[in-house]
Amino acid sequence: MIPTPGQTVGPFFGYALPFDDDNRLVPLGAPGAVRLGGRVLDGDGDPVPDAVLELWQTDPEGRVVQQPGSLLREGYGFTGWGRTSTDREGRWSFTTVRPGSSFFAITVLARGLLHRLFTRAYLPDAADDAFLLALPADRRSTLLTTEGEGGYVFDVRLQGDGETVFLTFPRG
Repeated sequence: MIPTPGQTVGPFFGYALPFDDDNRLVPLGAPGAVRLGGRVLDGDGDPVPDAVLELWQTDPEGRVVQQPGSLLREGYGFTGWGRTSTDREGRWSFTTVRPGSSFFAITVLARGLLHRLFTRAYLPDAADDAFLLALPADRRSTLLTTEGEGGYVFDVRLQGDGETVFLTFPRG
């Protein structure tokens, strides 16, 4: 199959979505389970009700899981990957474990975006992370989670005041 060119996310969004437990990297109530959630907001601060977020993370020991079956949710394996969509209020959440690294890697797809956006949600105690320290001081807070709502809270602001820092990667 030939990949299609970058285009705004549209009706094809529903392909492969949803699948059972797409936002549960571990079962509810599993030892060490935490919640990571927040909202996706546009430049005016309004919720984005049709965004999709993907989460990539290390296991609690800081290892990248390298086994097939990321879509498989059999109840005991941790794959380090999940996907979820936002609700009408722009809310999203994952049930996962605290990563051994200092952050969760997040990909955002939403209406009007020509390409997906990449960002990181850092744990509150990650203030000494080299990447964070390389950012201007007034931008670091856009990548830090806060504790609340039974876990970690991370809002993604697509543009405007308090816009989340997004990463770029060289095209390969």
